[in-house]
Amino acid sequence: MNYAVSQKNGESVRIGVREISESEYELNIDGQIVRVDTARLGSSVYSIIEDGRHFEGAVGARGESGFEVLVGGRIHRFDVVDERTQQLAAAATTTTLSGPQTVHAEMPGKVVKLYVPVGNPVSEGEGVVIIEAMKMENEIAAPVDGVLTSMNISEGDVVEPGSVLFVIEAKDSAG
Repeated sequence: MNYAVSQKNGESVRIGVREISESEYELNIDGQIVRVDTARLGSSVYSIIEDGRHFEGAVGARGESGFEVLVGGRIHRFDVVDERTQQLAAAATTTTLSGPQTVHAEMPGKVVKLYVPVGNPVSEGEGVVIIEAMKMENEIAAPVDGVLTSMNISEGDVVEPGSVLFVIEAKDSAG
């Protein structure tokens, strides 16, 4: 299966996917080979382990020629680039990224700054919190347009991988 992932600067990255086993995949990302182990946690939520790092991702359909994956507070848009895979994507689930979107910590760190108060609207890509991890400040962005409905952390808190940081009610279901 081959995909093109849209980047913010308008360019795209080609990704080839080869199934190794029921839960293992080999990704060819512009010539770099990456192996991932996956487990389905729900109808559209997956646990992904890559090189000892754990991620959770939610997958939703985006028309007949692609899908979106929410990982680490960011949405990545995948466009199918071959006919066979387009047909498979068209037949896949029509789940969309709406409703509550829970954002988890991807690594241990310390909460440095909270930008958005609960109840305020947020835009996709807008910074919600900053977490210091591995001596670097990492801005965690809103995965969708919506309203911040829950903030499960405070400035100064220490978070572990998988900790719930915040929840956003997606615009479609928030009104």
